[in-house]
Amino acid sequence: MKRNVQTASETESADKDTIIAVTRALQILEAFSADDTSLTLSELSRRVGMGKSTVLRTARTLARSEYLVQREDGQWRLGAAAGWLGARYQAAFRVNETVEPVLRRISDETRESAAFYVREGDTRACLVRVEGPGAVRHHVRVGERLSLNGAPGRVLRAFAGEAGEPYEQIRKDGFYISMGEREPEVSSLAVPVFGINWKLAGALCISGPISRLTREKLATYVDLMLAGGREVSYAISGSRDQTVRPTTWHP
Repeated sequence: MKRNVQTASETESADKDTIIAVTRALQILEAFSADDTSLTLSELSRRVGMGKSTVLRTARTLARSEYLVQREDGQWRLGAAAGWLGARYQAAFRVNETVEPVLRRISDETRESAAFYVREGDTRACLVRVEGPGAVRHHVRVGERLSLNGAPGRVLRAFAGEAGEPYEQIRKDGFYISMGEREPEVSSLAVPVFGINWKLAGALCISGPISRLTREKLATYVDLMLAGGREVSYAISGSRDQTVRPTTWHP
């Protein structure tokens, strides 16, 4: 998967206070995607928009600190130091600290309750939840386990690779709207969240009474929810924005 990597000239013009050598080094490290085991000098040069000589000098500097390694065939791969940084990021990462602000923003904009679910066997557990301001709302406690029905349950099943419908369609759409499926008076909208190597991590969801959250109303929140799912996915994976929609990253 290709990253949206700014070229050197774009970055330099964006901030005159930037230390250009550091920026160039980071751009080269960011040029590697999860699918790349190694890259040629020419490909690195193309992706970051720098001349080969500049890329080579920077890569050799990074190699001295083991952030890059040059293979016998001349190609470059990420080194142990880059892996160490990733491991430190994951060790310091706390899901709640990333998910809750996103859920709160979604709840503020929709005026509905928002939650993050993870799969636990044949159930889904509510890991984080932000209650909406309405007097009439859908109540779920943090830690509560529910069936794999409803929008978040269907999304978790779809992006875990379950075959058939509606799962094939959910993978194509990247979201699911449920109307009274688990509880007759409750409707919901859910999108997937991905983790390291874009493996399914959970599902973001908004829910509320059908009388207020009609299918048409939920449809207006799809883009908001997809953006929230991407934001959490990038934070969990430690990756920047991708040119490929996360809804295409499924089994």
